[in-house]
Amino acid sequence: MRILGIDPGYAIVGYGVIDYKDNKFKTVEYGAITTDAGDDMNLRLKSIYDDLNTVIERTAPEFLAIEELFFNSNQKTAINVAQARGVLILSAINHGLRVFEYTPLQVKQAVVGYGRAEKNQVQQLIKIMLGLEKVPKPDDTADALALAVCHAHSYNPALSRMIDLKSIK
Repeated sequence: MRILGIDPGYAIVGYGVIDYKDNKFKTVEYGAITTDAGDDMNLRLKSIYDDLNTVIERTAPEFLAIEELFFNSNQKTAINVAQARGVLILSAINHGLRVFEYTPLQVKQAVVGYGRAEKNQVQQLIKIMLGLEKVPKPDDTADALALAVCHAHSYNPALSRMIDLKSIK
């Protein structure tokens, strides 16, 4: 299966595409979608949407694994991340991807085996699991690859918490 992992944001969106077959991983592509802080938020959202469309069209994933949103103390940041997350999910759904959400705890558990693992432990294991020469940068990219690995380890069609909006069209 081909999985697109996304670490949502509005300044930096980390993404990583992997193939998972017979308990083996193959890295297809990873990187970051960035927007300029001085740009209007609406233009930033359009840029995120357009850039993810390009990634999806180029890599043809079947699944999107995206981090669940959690609120921090800065409400404006949380709202902007939620808006970016919305356009990311819309792009995936418009391309027929099945969307799955994972908490940071679930990702750490799936990658490291311990839900309270440190960020650098997750990054080092992603490097090893995917056979990369170095830890992907920025951190959002490594997080996105960890989300994709989490989905590979967690996916069960009968039991997963799938958001399948294709039937609503």
